[in-house]
Amino acid sequence: MAPKSPAAPPEDWVEIGRIVAPQGVKGEVRIYPSSDFPERFLEPGERWLRRSRSLTPEAVELVRGRYVDGKGLYVVQLGGVTSRDEAEALRDAVLLVPAGDRPQLDPDEFYVADLVGLRVVVQATGQDIGTVTDVFAAGNDLLEITYHALAQETPAAAPPRTVLVPFVTAIVPVVNLAEGYLEITPPAGLLSP
Repeated sequence: MAPKSPAAPPEDWVEIGRIVAPQGVKGEVRIYPSSDFPERFLEPGERWLRRSRSLTPEAVELVRGRYVDGKGLYVVQLGGVTSRDEAEALRDAVLLVPAGDRPQLDPDEFYVADLVGLRVVVQATGQDIGTVTDVFAAGNDLLEITYHALAQETPAAAPPRTVLVPFVTAIVPVVNLAEGYLEITPPAGLLSP
């Protein structure tokens, strides 16, 4: 696959999935999605690929794709990738789209990439307790929060503690992307060590 460079690449990218493995012997790859928009993996067209050792994305053509029911991943064929070895070389690369190509969301919907990095504030006290470090898809999404409130209480060598918080309105009633925080109303015991 010969890399193409865009005339003027976008400065902001949104990761839509990560290549986790080759699929079969004809160059298809398995992609674990970080996008809730299936068309990103099913509709042919231009995407961008950032290889694990590169900072600069390259344009690639998504030829076709299909969802693997029960696995939570997609199998796609990228233009110019015709063998298992070529597909294996793409392991850990990420698929991207320009930030400007994001579909409009309903007011109560959020992009995962927009949630990661937000400060986490306890609504009742205003205490800043940590940062959203990841989001896991489950029955209800789970926010992984690196909990800084215990930093004074733990030895310096101890790694920061993380907690998983259900991303539901009853527990996360406020998400303020413009100011970079979300508020939580944790039930008793949720933040206990």
